[in-house]
Amino acid sequence: MERHTAEKIKTVARGVCAGAAIGAANGLFGGGGGMIAVPVLGGLLGYPQRCAHATAILIIAPVSLAGVIAYAFAGYLWLNIALPASVGMVTGGALGALGLNKLPLNAVRLIFIAVMLAAGIRMVLP
Repeated sequence: MERHTAEKIKTVARGVCAGAAIGAANGLFGGGGGMIAVPVLGGLLGYPQRCAHATAILIIAPVSLAGVIAYAFAGYLWLNIALPASVGMVTGGALGALGLNKLPLNAVRLIFIAVMLAAGIRMVLP
């Protein structure tokens, strides 16, 4: 019984630490926490790939809301950009979630790797 309790505590502690790191990255970078959350949830915490993607979306939603509030109070939120982009992102998010259920897991991994690689390359090129 004690071992089971110790494992539960360890799992919760790992989750809290991972969540804090993901939240900090999301707040610092203004997004992208999901790109960090998926490898952390899948690799570090051992969730299956599809669960890692779905869980990342769930935990990034409130983190993003907190970031929006902070940025709005600082005067950085422009509704003329945010509202149309939000409509597109909600639509794309729904389509992406449907695709996650239909695509083979290896295809999802390759797409995820390609997107992360492209984002990294774009950041170092002028």
